Amino acid sequence: MADISDALAASSHGTIVTIEVTTGCKSDSFPAGYNPWRKAVGCQISAQPISGKANIAIIGLVASVLNISKSDISIVTGTTSSHKKILVRGISTYEVKLKLETLIPG
Repeated sequence: MADISDALAASSHGTIVTIEVTTGCKSDSFPAGYNPWRKAVGCQISAQPISGKANIAIIGLVASVLNISKSDISIVTGTTSSHKKILVRGISTYEVKLKLETLIPG
C-alpha cells in the first residue's frame, strides 16, 4: 500500500489533495496510482481539457470516490495544468488518506 501522506495537507476548510491528471483516457480512475516524485495522487479522466470539461469530470469523480457532494470539492490551484491541488471539505485528512490508500493499485 502506498503512503500518500505527502500528497495531503490539512486546511482550515478541509483537506488539500495534490493530484496529477491524465486526460483523454479510456476510462475514469481515481486514485490511479501515486507519484512519490511529484507527491501527487494519479487521476485519469476520459474527458478532454476543453472548456473545463476535464475539471468538471475530476470534481465528479473525486466526489464519487470519497462519497461526498460535488459542492464539497473545488480546484484550488492548477485549473489549466495537469498538476492540481483540490480542496475536499467536510472530511479529515486522515479519512481521505485511509480511503485513497486502500484504493491505490499495487
